[in-house]
Amino acid sequence: MLRQRVITAVILAPLIIALIFLTRTPLFAGLLALIFLLGMWEWTRMTGLHGYPARLAALLGYAILFAVFWHVCKSAWWWAPVLAGLLWWLLALLWLSRPGFAAQASPSHALLKLVTGAFVIVPAWCAVVVMHGDLAEPHTGHGHLWVLFFACIVIAADIGAYTAGRRWGHTKLAPTISPGKTREGVYGALVCSGTVGLAGGALLHVPAPRLPAIVALALLTVLLSIVGDLLESLMKRHAGVKDSGALFPGHGGVFDRMDSMVAALPIFVLGKFLLGL
Repeated sequence: MLRQRVITAVILAPLIIALIFLTRTPLFAGLLALIFLLGMWEWTRMTGLHGYPARLAALLGYAILFAVFWHVCKSAWWWAPVLAGLLWWLLALLWLSRPGFAAQASPSHALLKLVTGAFVIVPAWCAVVVMHGDLAEPHTGHGHLWVLFFACIVIAADIGAYTAGRRWGHTKLAPTISPGKTREGVYGALVCSGTVGLAGGALLHVPAPRLPAIVALALLTVLLSIVGDLLESLMKRHAGVKDSGALFPGHGGVFDRMDSMVAALPIFVLGKFLLGL
């Protein structure tokens, strides 16, 4: 499994870097929306929605939201959907504290999870589009570097959690939701992400007095990414599936690769803006 994960990551990494650096923001937004929609196709299955017509209708609804919020991203109100996303992830902590909520398959629970999907995906998409295009801080001109920096923070956290969890993991983080995750893994994720935050902030020429704030932002980003990972684990547990899909060997589906990033994006982009970076 580890070998498959490494091979898949090596193949995907150049494609992701090319998407970030070789596309202008409108094309980046469009291609990313397509990737996110692939993830949401898997999400519709996890909601318990049955039948291709109903799932395609839900996917069309998400696509329309992307089209509408593209105009919001280019306006002075870009922060509104991003803030709504951050508030949603804080609210999601309540759901994680009651993992049995909406677990039974029913039309009302499926609808609830479909609406939840909009709060999961649209604010994250808005956040990364705003960051890539420097739409919030247009004077910087380094939006693509900040997107890569964000990705490195989350990936470093994933590596740190995996390594520390396998070596020292004993205390379960949320055994009723995801038995494989441990508190020791969280500590490993925080150490790695904090290190990347410090190094990346220096490479991006963040003023020295603000470097501690960048490290703090990296740590908060990772904590929210864990919430996203746990929420997807809960959805999979409700749906009775191991992975959201099987597109990537060793990694599962598209949403399995997105879960932590979509939760972490709103707080990172808002934090970056508040720091004036």
